[in-house]
Amino acid sequence: MASLIDIVQDPDKRRAIVTDAAKLLDTEVSEKRGFSGKAVKLAFRAVKGVTPQMIPMSIDALIDDFAEQIQPFWAECQTSGSDTRTFFSARSNQIAEALLSITDARAQRSTQRVLKGAYSKLRGQAVQHITASIPRLADLIERHAS
Repeated sequence: MASLIDIVQDPDKRRAIVTDAAKLLDTEVSEKRGFSGKAVKLAFRAVKGVTPQMIPMSIDALIDDFAEQIQPFWAECQTSGSDTRTFFSARSNQIAEALLSITDARAQRSTQRVLKGAYSKLRGQAVQHITASIPRLADLIERHAS
């Protein structure tokens, strides 16, 4: 089975993954409830307000680093023969922290005040939000890597 790093290098697959990841993010945000859900929705709207294509552009800019961080989990999952959703869900905190290491570094270097502000406001709840999305992320990975 090909590595995630190799898969995202294929331009056609990359476009499909970015499109699916943007849909996943839209779904996750739309399902948020309560006070923290409102904060996520406002921040998401602010990011989209910078430019309508900001989310897909951001995903495309991050996808290589994300693939690199997720690849060890994917390889272990494949070797173990486990169900992807189950395997990833059991490691959701580790996966969240791996992904956040990338976005934390990017946010720190960003010159976009709106994006940086939105990120800093949401960072405290980020692990919780990412772990909630892990089953859908596992499905996305399985769909594009299989």
